Amino acid sequence: MRRILLVPDSFKGTLSSRQVCEIMAQQLGCFFPEADMVSIPVADGGEGSVDAFLAAVGGQRKTLTVTGPFGEPIESFFGILKDGVTAVVEMAACAGLPLAEGRLDPEKATSYGVGELILAAKEAGCKKVILGLGGSCTNDGGVGAASALGAVFTRADGEAFIPVGGTLGEIAAVDCSPVKKALEGMELTIMCDIDNPLFGETGAAYVFAPQKGADASMVERLDNGLRHLAKVTAQCLGRDFSQLPGAGAAGGLGFGMAAYCGGKLRMGIDVVLDTAGFDGLLQTADLVFTGEGKIDSQSIRGKVVSGVAERGKKAGVPVIAVVGQIGPGFEPMYEKGLGAVFSINRAAEPFSESRHHAAENLSLTMENIARLLALF
Repeated sequence: MRRILLVPDSFKGTLSSRQVCEIMAQQLGCFFPEADMVSIPVADGGEGSVDAFLAAVGGQRKTLTVTGPFGEPIESFFGILKDGVTAVVEMAACAGLPLAEGRLDPEKATSYGVGELILAAKEAGCKKVILGLGGSCTNDGGVGAASALGAVFTRADGEAFIPVGGTLGEIAAVDCSPVKKALEGMELTIMCDIDNPLFGETGAAYVFAPQKGADASMVERLDNGLRHLAKVTAQCLGRDFSQLPGAGAAGGLGFGMAAYCGGKLRMGIDVVLDTAGFDGLLQTADLVFTGEGKIDSQSIRGKVVSGVAERGKKAGVPVIAVVGQIGPGFEPMYEKGLGAVFSINRAAEPFSESRHHAAENLSLTMENIARLLALF
């Protein structure tokens, strides 16, 4: 073995992607000490994305004060990768669910701080911004972030205001020309792993707002607000962004970033692998290990294991997945390039119990896989 690539997602609720890399590398190193282990912790766009990118690529973390989910000043952060021109922003750092704990209210929460983080990245000299969507407490369609970047939303009487989820229906017009000036010379890439539209039964409000504190009546109000926002935006911009795959991500932030800021929505795993130069590393790799908390039929739709397997197949490099749980419907991934999959769970027990042994179970599984590989 000359080079082994480690490209796992986190095991949600148990191990971070960085911890998974460390355990994999430790066990494989015992049996293949001469191998070059290259770790690429994968971020899904949610909490921890900045640190995962910095661990995979290198760079520095910047801290600053921005607007929190309910208008209060909070300490937040973003990352600048080692190239000095690429920033990584996770919306969860200023509008994430943990920041609204005990006071969840998607009708009042704002994404304003996201725009402030993007502006801070520009002021730091960055020309590219990777924005991770995930774990939001908002449902404002991204108008808060757009407002921080200069967009002007007005009511029917011409009064300018900064809308939130509960006041989207009051918007009569939007002028996003100031945003273009604010982001001039910048490339905005949006990491998004879902394909939900902005509104409707599979949209931002109906699918995600309940976990943000919305009851049935609030969900309906929020959805109506998003419908109104989409209509007004289409009238003002001459294009309907509401059905764009991923528009409903992060309370509609995907919509706002695309419509008002010119952001390009991409699958998160593709952004990570391209940023880390994964295709180049594959050229001299002998084996790839990937993994996630659970592999099932949903994993086929642009998730980590699927993205890694497809690229491995193109390069002719075998890919092994080590996961927490194996669910039904994942088998088509073998055709995509997945060579084999192993579950780390040793006993039939609920997640509430097995999660406490995740590190131990992963270590033992990797040891046994390494022992098997060493036989040949």
